[in-house]
Amino acid sequence: MSEVRAGSPQAWVMAMRPQTLPVSIGPVFVGTAVAFIEGRFRFGPALAAGVGALLLQIGSNLANDVFDFEKGADTEHRIGPPRAAQLGLLSPGALKRGMFIVFALAMLVGVYLSVVAGPVVIAIGLVSIVAAIAYTGGPWPLGYHGLGDVAVFIFFGLAAVVGTTFVQVGAVPALAWIAAIPVGSLATAILVVNNLRDIETDRVAGKRTLAVRFGRSGAQTEWALLVGGAYMMTFVPGFFFGAGPWMLLPWLSAPRAVSLWRVIRSSVSGPELNEALAGTAQLSALFSLLFAIGLSVSRWM
Repeated sequence: MSEVRAGSPQAWVMAMRPQTLPVSIGPVFVGTAVAFIEGRFRFGPALAAGVGALLLQIGSNLANDVFDFEKGADTEHRIGPPRAAQLGLLSPGALKRGMFIVFALAMLVGVYLSVVAGPVVIAIGLVSIVAAIAYTGGPWPLGYHGLGDVAVFIFFGLAAVVGTTFVQVGAVPALAWIAAIPVGSLATAILVVNNLRDIETDRVAGKRTLAVRFGRSGAQTEWALLVGGAYMMTFVPGFFFGAGPWMLLPWLSAPRAVSLWRVIRSSVSGPELNEALAGTAQLSALFSLLFAIGLSVSRWM
């Protein structure tokens, strides 16, 4: 990465991991679609929820970059995409300052949303920030104790979808919880590919992810269950909420899921798993968009 200068805007873009950011918008689409079904779509809160979700993910990415470097998980042996701290492009101090600035901006968005939907939004925002930092930072990092998958499912699935619906509707209908499950499952599947790729370096660094604990086949099985379960969940809104056949729109992305599974099942190389990681992120975003369209269209069916 010699073309990227230390401290340059390109270094900051690298640390923000833009290829992962569409994943944070998917839950906002789905939560907004639920609000639309309830007849309570509100553009301002929906837009703010999207901006807040992006800021929280950027802050989390900066935190992961610096804390994984400080804990020795990101070294010269890393086979994943390059990291700013690992390459010396951004100092740990600079990354931490950037992280806190981004989280402060997210809290400003939260202040607006608290005016719209009540102070509980501030509490949710604070918990989300603490979890983002505690994922790889602090005295007991979640990702180092096998709880990263649970954290991603909760915050990139349940909290993101339900929170987006809440700031528009002022309540949380049951459909929001149901719709959050496949979104959270696919977000977690992205992490599974990341941990599958990093098994060896994580084991050396003492990062006891589920992939490290249960091995390569365990991670592959987890990915298959998460992705397969997401597609099966598309039947639930139609069966219990009368959403109709439009809820099957996400199945248009199933061929992509099958092709990714072939790579994940057979691949042991870093480059191939890097592509599968990006592919799973794209799958998550596409699935969420199609799921949101299906929910929205079903309102008139």
